Amino acid sequence: MFEQQHPGVKVLAEAAGSRDTARKVSDLGRLCDVLGSADYRVVDNLLMPEHVLFNIRFALNEMAIAYTKRSNLADQINQDNWADLLLRPDVFFGRADPDSDPCGYRTLMVFQLAEKHLKAPSLAYKLQAKHKRRYIRPKATELLALLESSEIDYLFIYRSVAKQHGLELLTLPDEVNLKVPSQAELYRQAVVNVSGKQPGQKITRTGEPIVYSVTIPTGATNRQLAVAYVQLLLSPQGRAVMTHNGQQSLVPALADGFEHLPNPLKSYCIPASSP
Repeated sequence: MFEQQHPGVKVLAEAAGSRDTARKVSDLGRLCDVLGSADYRVVDNLLMPEHVLFNIRFALNEMAIAYTKRSNLADQINQDNWADLLLRPDVFFGRADPDSDPCGYRTLMVFQLAEKHLKAPSLAYKLQAKHKRRYIRPKATELLALLESSEIDYLFIYRSVAKQHGLELLTLPDEVNLKVPSQAELYRQAVVNVSGKQPGQKITRTGEPIVYSVTIPTGATNRQLAVAYVQLLLSPQGRAVMTHNGQQSLVPALADGFEHLPNPLKSYCIPASSP
């Protein structure tokens, strides 16, 4: 859509886990014009203020379990028995690496919240320990091929991704799925330690509703086009694309560093500190 509006411009997209994406800028000195993150706190924690001056929270999502009609026990799994089925020795599931991808640490949070919701002692430990690292990849979408080939039966992933790939989907209760703002206090009971800015450093991620963000690094070389791209993303036209692909927009968007926003973006945002 952006290329149609800007003839002669080519959008070069490079996907990775959000934490790996941030480190491409902070650690490797890679240049990019627009940076999106599946967790706004990745940008806050790893990039502000050294590499970005603002961070726009623009979309919501939820954790879910994707599978195919060929998945083992696909005709039996439901919101009440999914944990028991996934622990069976003849069932295999994949998840993202918590140190690379927010989907990875959010999966571990789902395990913890499910343990409380289902009143199942040690459930989080059992789910985390199963398979060791056999079915863990840096980015959750890298496991889609294993799911399609039936090497794994189930995959913890964002609802929007499952919808975009036409997969079967088991939604999780609001007490578990990290979707609902009214459950924020409950979500905070889930805590995961992940790698920090420096080697060997750990930072603590606390559960909260899933919020995506977008920013323009200070080193952007095509800044005017970057502003136009983000403007399209935040516009009603861009939001319609997000909705069609299973992702709810946050309207108005919330901006950390609102005072540093380019003027064309300010009409779509309010300061993140606003009520």
